[in-house]
Amino acid sequence: MPSKYTPELKTRAIELVLHAQADPDTARGAVSRVADELNISRETLRIWVRKHKESGASTPTESVDLEAENRRLRKELAESQRANEILKKASAFFAAELDRPHR
Repeated sequence: MPSKYTPELKTRAIELVLHAQADPDTARGAVSRVADELNISRETLRIWVRKHKESGASTPTESVDLEAENRRLRKELAESQRANEILKKASAFFAAELDRPHR
C-alpha cells in the first residue's frame, strides 16, 4: 500500500513538533497544533513522533549551526541581488537597442 505522506512531510512534521515541545511555552498541545496546521491525523503524528524518539535519531534542527546558515543565506541573497541588478541593466540596454533606428 503506497504511503499517503511523503518522507519529507513526515520529517518536517516531526521537526515542528520537537521544536515546539522544546519550548515550555508551546509544548502543551504541540502535536495537535502541528497536525491541524499540516492537515494530518493527530494520532498519526503522535505515532511518528513517538517512533522517532524511540529510535534515538537526532533531529536535523538540533545539529544546525544557525550562524553559519545565516551567513550562507546572506551570501546567497547578496549574490541574487547582484544578479538582479545585472539583469535590470541588460534589460535596459537591450530595450534601448530596440528603440535605436537601424540602417
